[in-house]
Amino acid sequence: MAIQQHKVILDESEMPTRWYNLLADLPTPPPPPLHPGTGQPVGPDDLTPIFPMDLIAQEVTTERYVDIPEEVQEVYRLWRPSPLYRAHRLEKALGTPARIYYKYEGVSPAGSHKPNTAVPQAYYNAKAGIKKLTSETGAGQWGTSLAFACAQFGLECEIWQVRASYDGKPYRKIMIETFGATIHPSPSDLTDAGRAVLATNPDSPGSLGLAISEAVEVAAQDPDANYALGSVLNHVLLHQTIIGEEALLQLAKIGETADLIVGCTGGGSNFGGLTFPFIREKLAAGGAGPIIRAVEPASCPSLTQGVYAYDFGDVAGLTPLLKMHTLGHDFMPDPIHAGGLRYHGMSPIISHLYEEGMIEAVAKTQKDCFAAGVLFAQTEGILPAPESTHAIAAAVDAANAATAAGDQTCIVIALSGHGHVDMMAYDAYLRGGLVDHTWADTELQESVAKALTRLPEIANS
Repeated sequence: MAIQQHKVILDESEMPTRWYNLLADLPTPPPPPLHPGTGQPVGPDDLTPIFPMDLIAQEVTTERYVDIPEEVQEVYRLWRPSPLYRAHRLEKALGTPARIYYKYEGVSPAGSHKPNTAVPQAYYNAKAGIKKLTSETGAGQWGTSLAFACAQFGLECEIWQVRASYDGKPYRKIMIETFGATIHPSPSDLTDAGRAVLATNPDSPGSLGLAISEAVEVAAQDPDANYALGSVLNHVLLHQTIIGEEALLQLAKIGETADLIVGCTGGGSNFGGLTFPFIREKLAAGGAGPIIRAVEPASCPSLTQGVYAYDFGDVAGLTPLLKMHTLGHDFMPDPIHAGGLRYHGMSPIISHLYEEGMIEAVAKTQKDCFAAGVLFAQTEGILPAPESTHAIAAAVDAANAATAAGDQTCIVIALSGHGHVDMMAYDAYLRGGLVDHTWADTELQESVAKALTRLPEIANS
C-alpha cells in the first residue's frame, strides 16, 4: 500500500549522476538526419559549425548512459532533485479514486525544466572555447534558461524570441536581460531569414522555426559562436532524462507504480525527459508498464494531424532534414498563449515512438487547458505554465474516466514549469478573450504538401 503523503523529496546525494539514452534500447532506431545536399546521413563534420564535439557525440551515441559532469551537477544542485507531489486537493475537487502525482520542474532558476539541458550545453561549449551562444525561444522558458546557464560559465548569449510571445510576455524579456543576455523579436531585420519574412508580412507573429533560422544564421557566421537548441534533438532530450530518473526513485520510495504518464509536447523535451526512463522499464518488462500519453495544442497538432516525413527544422532550411511528424517547416501557427508548443515539428525520436505505437497522443484546445490550469492553481496552489496546462487537462480527463469506471488509476503528470510570467495569458482567459483554434485535416495536408514540395529531391524519395 502506498504511503499517503503530499511531497516526495530526494536528498542531494540521491540525485542521478547519469543521463539515460533511450536510443540504446529501442528495438529499431529512428531514421537518421540527412544532409540536404547529399541525402546522406549527417556526420560529425556537418555539425561542427554550430555544435561542440561533446554534444555531437551525445547526439549520435548508442551508449545507454552518459555521465553528468561534476561542473553540471554543481549547478543542478541549486534546484535538483525536484519534488514529486501528490495532488490530494485536485483529486478531492474531481471526486476521483485516481491517484494523481506531478513531477514539478518549476523550482528551477528559470521556472521550468529547460535549465536541465541549458546548463550542460553552456558547459560543453565553454569547455570547447566558444565565447557566445545564440538560440531561439517561444514562450521564453528556454531563452531564460540559456541566459542563466551562459551566466554560470561566462558566455555571451543572444536570443531571438517569437514575436507573438515577445509582445505578449514582456516579463520573460526582462528575465532574459537580467541574466545578462541580449534578446530580439523574431522576425527581425538583423538576419536574411528575418528580413525575408518581414518583406512579405511586416506584421508576422513569427514562429519557432523562423527564430531558429535567425539564431543559426548568426551563429554560423561567427567562429566564436555556437547555436544551442532547447528541444527536438537527441542530446537535448538526453539531458532532460534526469527528470524521469528522479521520478522513478520517488515513486519507488512510496511504493507507487504509474498506470498513466501525461506530458505536454511541443518539440518534446519535457515529455521525453519524464517518460524515457519509464519506457526503458517497459521495454525491459516486455511492454508491461504505464500508458504514455503526449498532449499537444489543437492549433499546432504535429503528432495528431501532421505528416511523418523528412523536413527542415527551420523556416529558412538551414538545418539537416529530420524525419519527424511535421506541419511543414514554413507553418505559421496561431499565436496561442502556450508559446513553447508552437513548433511545426516533433522530436524525431518521439515521432518514431509514436509511429511504433509506444506512445499515444491527443490534442487539446486552449480554453480547456486554461480551465484545468485554473482548477490546478485553486486546488494545488501552483499556477502552471500554459504549456503544462495541456498535461493537466488530459490528466483531468483521465481522472474523470477513472471515476466513471471506478478505477484507482495512478496518473503522473509532467508539470514543466510555473506561469508566473505568463499572467497576460491567464488574464485573457479570465476575461473571456481566448479563442480556440483547430485545423481541418485538409488544411494541414495542403500546408504540409506545399512545404514538402520545396524540399531537396532526396527528401522522402
